[in-house]
Amino acid sequence: MIRKLLIANRGEIALRIMRTCDRLGVNTVAVYSDADRDAPHVRFAGEALHIGPTPATKSYLCLDAILDAASRSGADGLHPGYGFLSENPALPEACAAAGLTFVGPSAEAMRLLGDKVEARRIAEEESISVLQGTAGDVQDDASLLRQAREIGFPVMVKAAAGGGGRGMRLVPSREELPEALTGARAEAKVAFGDERLLLERAVVGGRHIEVQVLADADGNAVHLGERDCSIQRRHQKVIEESPASGIAPELRERLCASALKLAKAVGYTNAGTVEFLVDRDGSFYFLEMNARLQVEHGVTELVTGLDLVELQLRVAAGEALPLAQDDVRPTGHAIECRVYAENPSHGFLPSSGRLTLFRPPDGEGVRNDIGVEDGSDVSTAYDSLLGKLLAHGSTREEAVERSRRALAAYAIEGVKTNLGLLQAVMRDPAFASGDADLETLGTMAPDEFVSRPPDGALLAAAAAGLLAAGQDVASDPWQSLGPWRSGGRRPLTYLYQGETCEIEMEAPVGRNGVWSASIDGKDYEITAESGASQEVVVRQGESEQRWTVVSEGKQSIVTSVTSAGEQYVLAMSAGLSASASFSAGGQTAGTLRAPLPGVIARVLVEEGERVTQRQPVVVLEAMKMEHIIESPLAGVVKSIACQPGAKVAQGVVLVEIESEEA
Repeated sequence: MIRKLLIANRGEIALRIMRTCDRLGVNTVAVYSDADRDAPHVRFAGEALHIGPTPATKSYLCLDAILDAASRSGADGLHPGYGFLSENPALPEACAAAGLTFVGPSAEAMRLLGDKVEARRIAEEESISVLQGTAGDVQDDASLLRQAREIGFPVMVKAAAGGGGRGMRLVPSREELPEALTGARAEAKVAFGDERLLLERAVVGGRHIEVQVLADADGNAVHLGERDCSIQRRHQKVIEESPASGIAPELRERLCASALKLAKAVGYTNAGTVEFLVDRDGSFYFLEMNARLQVEHGVTELVTGLDLVELQLRVAAGEALPLAQDDVRPTGHAIECRVYAENPSHGFLPSSGRLTLFRPPDGEGVRNDIGVEDGSDVSTAYDSLLGKLLAHGSTREEAVERSRRALAAYAIEGVKTNLGLLQAVMRDPAFASGDADLETLGTMAPDEFVSRPPDGALLAAAAAGLLAAGQDVASDPWQSLGPWRSGGRRPLTYLYQGETCEIEMEAPVGRNGVWSASIDGKDYEITAESGASQEVVVRQGESEQRWTVVSEGKQSIVTSVTSAGEQYVLAMSAGLSASASFSAGGQTAGTLRAPLPGVIARVLVEEGERVTQRQPVVVLEAMKMEHIIESPLAGVVKSIACQPGAKVAQGVVLVEIESEEA
């Protein structure tokens, strides 16, 4: 077994690996950039070494800095996690040269599988179906257009040298292909240093199914079942589950057998994932193999009871797999929700800021893999993943219900998040029935992605505050709200998962103990009384609901409201409100500003040009992705203050548009 492991990563995956090492008695070494000096993974590790400035290219992506840290620490092993250098074959080669045990596959296997063209060829040689596509031998637009016509639209444009959704474009028609090729090349060059592209037939309404495999150096290999990763946005996974619902046993057997066949064909060792596209008719096609530990490995751990990181470490140390295929017995169902700092209502732009409140939920069957805490600074310099919420149940229905309740109880303030989107998916009929596909998330309207507690939770929080104020106004933090006067309305503002919720309360004249309330134009009349052990009973007419309401804090009041197993955490603070009001685009009137630091990829308009509301105006390249900045109004382009290739800071004015009314 490795004695001392350097983890060449950050955030939740670094902490996840450290937890297993801690259990096994393996010493850990963390690395960190300037931005991560005070990060949780730095404090949790047995030892931590600084490796460079904030930009990943000068720290986490700097091979020399990583190897120097390993040498200084005396580590004898290295785990790359996922992302960063995890699929760069230069890393295992450098580890071998330095006498380090690399926790992952060989450099040769990485090279074979990292090139999509080569991986397709190997799959075809093994009689594994692939989508009709190009061989990657020609790269000029004219030839690619001709090949696209032969394949038939819609087609998928993909970066030949990598995956993860980067450099990928769905092209419905020939008219849209030239722009898609330009954008995909640019993104692929930034992400992989290789702008080669390939085309594949697009399958509309298919499902993304992947198989987890493990193999040792002695040629033993097993699969750990499949995961459904069909809930995606911009070809990035958002929700994953295992097992995949609606997959017939015969199809599952063929998928898993194909995955093992491919792994053995390239002499694969350690943990890897083979990804397939499954059509509605049961046909499936090889997409790619990820030569690393996947973000979503936790759902496989929950259903199998295995620790994949431990198995990785043992295989890397030269041990044989401690299990055969018959030993793998999945139990129940698991779902993972990726919690991102981003704004789903504004094109999923990353959100940055300080986490003024961060409380992941708990409960039976709930697991949190997180990399942040209260007070953490969320930077746009790295991936916007805050953590992963996993739920396990004896059935899929139970796993969905546990996920739904846990998401509702998640408390994050200071940045915008996708918690509302995740809750909306849990409510979606297609997902609930197990019939979701790659198109499901795209059919949902952005206004569905806004987090909102039920009105009953707001009424309970307000009622608890009124009762507390009436008992002892002088010592209660609610005194800051001012006197509660009969006949006067008192507006209250809460924050719930970064969204503002307002409720107005009033005590009608001559009706002691009765309060009227208004929430989003909907009126209520309630009475409330204190019960036992922080319980508040709220009555509306003939009905009543009992809530447990727990408030804490002075400057910032955090209120947990719970009833019948449903929990909501509300915040009340002017400071919280200010820090949570991240503007995704920073647009006011007709001024378009850079929502985050980046490089101008393309300017799509000219001065004097008439534009419509929500028309794409500028394409900003940041965090290895392209972000489209749209016009907030219809009007005429007054001035353009940026040009392609220019680096811009967050908040810099890019374009000014004069409204049609003006």
